[in-house]
Amino acid sequence: MSAGAGVPPTAGRLAVGPDSPVDDVLHAVRDWVRDVVPQGWVEAGRRGGAAEVRKVRTRQEYEAWYPAFGASGLVVPAWPVAYGGLDLPGDVARRVDQELRPYNLGRLNPLGLNLAAPALFAHGTEEQRLRFLPPIVRNEETWCQLFSEPGSGSDLASLATRAERDGDDWVITGQKVWTTWAHLSSFAVLLARTDPEVPKRAGITYFLIDLRQPGVDIRPLRHMGGEVDFNEVFLEGARVPDSQRVGPVGAGWKVANATLSGERQMVSGSGSGGVDRIGGSGADSLVRLAKRLSAEGKPGGWDNPVHRDDVIRLWCEERVREWTNLRVRAQARAGRSPGPESSIGKVHQGGLNQRLQAMAVHMLGAAATAWPGGDRSWVESMPYEVRGMLRSRANTIEGGTTEVNKNILGERVLGLPRDPDPWQSRPWREVPRS
Repeated sequence: MSAGAGVPPTAGRLAVGPDSPVDDVLHAVRDWVRDVVPQGWVEAGRRGGAAEVRKVRTRQEYEAWYPAFGASGLVVPAWPVAYGGLDLPGDVARRVDQELRPYNLGRLNPLGLNLAAPALFAHGTEEQRLRFLPPIVRNEETWCQLFSEPGSGSDLASLATRAERDGDDWVITGQKVWTTWAHLSSFAVLLARTDPEVPKRAGITYFLIDLRQPGVDIRPLRHMGGEVDFNEVFLEGARVPDSQRVGPVGAGWKVANATLSGERQMVSGSGSGGVDRIGGSGADSLVRLAKRLSAEGKPGGWDNPVHRDDVIRLWCEERVREWTNLRVRAQARAGRSPGPESSIGKVHQGGLNQRLQAMAVHMLGAAATAWPGGDRSWVESMPYEVRGMLRSRANTIEGGTTEVNKNILGERVLGLPRDPDPWQSRPWREVPRS
């Protein structure tokens, strides 16, 4: 490993707890950083924060070192010790996060932490939490979400994937699509229909399914930028033990709301706790790009007063969004499901991130439409800003479309009446589907 990474250390959980004075907790964190985090990463973080750390650390090196982070309890410091955390009060956990922020110690397995965990905390059994949460924290079992279907996008409750009881198991048949990181995952949260004779929301059940079994066929969907994030998943006779059903049979829609709130919070951008920004970099990077272009004598950078004004407006907007998201993040850190207020950040971030990435490409000018490739393919040589702009087009769709999330805000936050639905009380089998 480069930058002094060496062999990952075996240091265990920090010896702090809910009654530890905050100064003792912070001293323990600093000692842990000194003893466990590779020196080159620490020096880079102190020198220039996350941007400098990325220069001296590869993704592969971070993944190899990550078991030390997972064992420390610092990944989820507010979670109970039994689930992989330190059981710290929320305000102390936030201080811990602030202490670690310069070193860019992102949480791996974000879909496990942000999608599966909220449902387990809110509706899972103690046995389920003890079985699944610690491996999620340690990134030993990676997760994805099997919700969306080809005929059930915005109207998720109309899903058609079936789960039929067979003794102590459920047999799953159906198709899911737009499943992020399914090709990298070992488990998934799954919604399936267990009763077609009741209204659509009443006949759904929530499961935890092992993807490493016969009957699960994962096929990647390549982005226009060349990378693979999304997949379609075909389920033909895959089995789930009843012990991996979360919540009562038929109550899956209620359980799913915990996952959906966590998903909206995760894709809401800075301060939301995800590992990577989904589609390019944030406003700080936009400022650095503008200054770099001007320093290189290129047009369209910081010296352009119109561009500078646009960049500062976006930077201010991102700060406001970050403060809102931090309040939602505090809920998740404490093991509570983010509520409908998580849709605020999702609605705002979708459009904001698209504007950020479009501004970066606009400043690049002609360099964003043609670039030298050398011996590399067009995908490998694509400028980072262009890749981010292309990926950001999904931001207003993933995690629930902007339109759906605005409905959630109107109904659950503002208390406005629901849109009329003539099929709401009819059995699912009678509801027209595309």
